[in-house]
Amino acid sequence: MNAPLPDSIRQALETVTLDDKYSLDVGRAFMSGVQALVKLPMLQRQRDALQGKNTAGFISGYRGSPLGSYDQSLWKAKDHLKAQHIVFQPGVNEELAATALWGTQQLGFAPPGTNKFDGVFGIWYGKGPGVDRCSDVFKHANMAGTTPWGGVLAVAGDDHVAKSSTAAHQSDHIFKACGLPVFFPASVQDILDQGLHALALSRFAGIWSGMKTIQEIVESSATAHIDPERVQIVLPEFVMPPGGVHIRWPDTALEQEARLFDYKWYAALAYIRANKLNHNVIQGPNDRFGLIASGKAYNDTRQALLDLGLDDATCQRLGIRLHKVGVVWPLEAQTTREFAPACARFW
Repeated sequence: MNAPLPDSIRQALETVTLDDKYSLDVGRAFMSGVQALVKLPMLQRQRDALQGKNTAGFISGYRGSPLGSYDQSLWKAKDHLKAQHIVFQPGVNEELAATALWGTQQLGFAPPGTNKFDGVFGIWYGKGPGVDRCSDVFKHANMAGTTPWGGVLAVAGDDHVAKSSTAAHQSDHIFKACGLPVFFPASVQDILDQGLHALALSRFAGIWSGMKTIQEIVESSATAHIDPERVQIVLPEFVMPPGGVHIRWPDTALEQEARLFDYKWYAALAYIRANKLNHNVIQGPNDRFGLIASGKAYNDTRQALLDLGLDDATCQRLGIRLHKVGVVWPLEAQTTREFAPACARFW
């Protein structure tokens, strides 16, 4: 006969519910990557409240694998979203959804005294071909800019092997062509943490952020740490142009382009560097070999090392350095240069 569980463990198990992933403010909860994308705007709203700001969220997009169940998860969590002033409205198509997100950043154009919130942050979602369709909106909205307490994150579901698509596709190059920094999470926890960084970068640099998700990550499940204060954001010292980098009216096309090329991308790089979004996971004083990986490839690299019997301590002893890239574009060159010479000096 099995021994009864201790009272402390039994009571803890009795308090665990499937709603924990949405209802918990602080703690650990089991969730999928898609559900992490549902929790993300709730965490952002809570973070803003802790800073004394009354913000709201808006989510819109068009379903497609591997984000095909995102809208269903959002509907199931509607009560939790509503409590945090987050509105979900699916788009008729990808372009209209992206245009609606662009509109959330025009809150400051309303007549004085009519704004109910200090800012509205937004999340767009769609599969890779939907990113292709939205390049026109992404370019214009990105040049126009975001608001200091708004920000927009565009989440793309990529299908590299055409498992459920008519063609293999990836969104990195389209995001880059539109000028959106590209985050590439490697885990469910990364979706939460990088998602908060992506919105913070969007606010700081006045641009939209992109996030690349693939089936192996966004459809996986894990226990994640929920805490609105978990991510400690560092705002770097950066000389902004006259008038700043955020959306304004009137604003000419050439002025928008110059601001994007000359300031916004460099502000994004400064944010990436200050917050160590690309960093060494394994390093030692005598490193001879260097590995760089991001997203799923980072997980595969870690597994390959373990399969070879190379845990962190062994890698450090043998001089193997591993660099994790959280933002694949624009690649923060200073950190990469610091990574490489340390290994190259031994060749």
